Amino acid sequence: GNTAVEVREELRKAKENLFGQNRSSSNGHVVFEKQQLELDSVVEETITGDYALIINGHSLAHALESDVKNDLLELACMCKTVVCCRVTPLQKAQVVELVRNYRNAVTLAIGDGANDVSMIKSAHIGVGISGQEGLQAVLASDYSFAQFRYLQRLLLVHGRWSYFRMCKFMCKFLGYFFYKNFAFTLVHFWFGFFCGFSAQTVYDQWFITLFNIVYTSLPVLAMGIFDQDVSDQNSMDYPQLYKPGQLNLLFNKRQFFICMAHGIYTSLALFFIPYGAFYNVAGEDGQHIADYQSFAVTMATSLVIVVSVQIALDTSYWTVINHVFIWGSIATYFSILFTMHSNGIFGIFPNQFPFVGNV
Repeated sequence: GNTAVEVREELRKAKENLFGQNRSSSNGHVVFEKQQLELDSVVEETITGDYALIINGHSLAHALESDVKNDLLELACMCKTVVCCRVTPLQKAQVVELVRNYRNAVTLAIGDGANDVSMIKSAHIGVGISGQEGLQAVLASDYSFAQFRYLQRLLLVHGRWSYFRMCKFMCKFLGYFFYKNFAFTLVHFWFGFFCGFSAQTVYDQWFITLFNIVYTSLPVLAMGIFDQDVSDQNSMDYPQLYKPGQLNLLFNKRQFFICMAHGIYTSLALFFIPYGAFYNVAGEDGQHIADYQSFAVTMATSLVIVVSVQIALDTSYWTVINHVFIWGSIATYFSILFTMHSNGIFGIFPNQFPFVGNV
């Protein structure tokens, strides 16, 4: 198939630049190396990635033994290319597990036949190629496509976009979820100092129920599906853009604590600014207007607007769906707010609005 032709072409090009030396012994070990170098001297050299290793299935069976498999892994990681030929399905899976377990690396396996299923399942990411050898590999994989050449686009474009959308600091999916929930939850903590740490919540029960389900769910969903920092063509033209994902630079412990600090700061502003605004405020008739209902609604409104504007500011790629979800969520909040606090709803469900006492 296409895979075999492409592999053969790559090996033909490699043969023009590499001088192979066949190392064999009575027990069947065979090693091909670039130039006539001893293994010990190769290991001692600076890792440059200019070596190639080719090993067949019979030799691989010995190399995967417990006493020498670490040496095999060390040598393989120094090579630019490693080719394991005429190997069994079990050996394919063992090679993937060796790299996965001992190098703590994210592995990807790609195959097009039933003999690749165990290898695909052993890797973190399995890719199946649909073709003449059936759909076993496709059914066992996480991703599938028709031609091997699509792997480049899967990694450099869709793989990079996926990491960017999930982990980009402060707004992309994970970061935004942490941020908005820190801002939402910690307001209750600050309120506890003023309510004697009783069971009283700072928001009404309907807002608590709808905040994550209705008011803030759709904008982050649109972010996770559509956002991109550069176009697909630029991702293909500049492969170095893939490097931050390999090094996990966009979401790590440091970024998590920064995200948490941002959420704490937002919660402080959301609570104490309305508190200061309502503190010792009296109306024209001299009556106190800082009731619990006004305070709760003010903070809830501020929270919805702040987290919606935050995700809008950090959106890199706007679509019609982004606009509808973000601004529509704010409009939905005000629609529900006016409906739930109308005299008609209050007359029907008076027990659902337990606003009592002062701040």
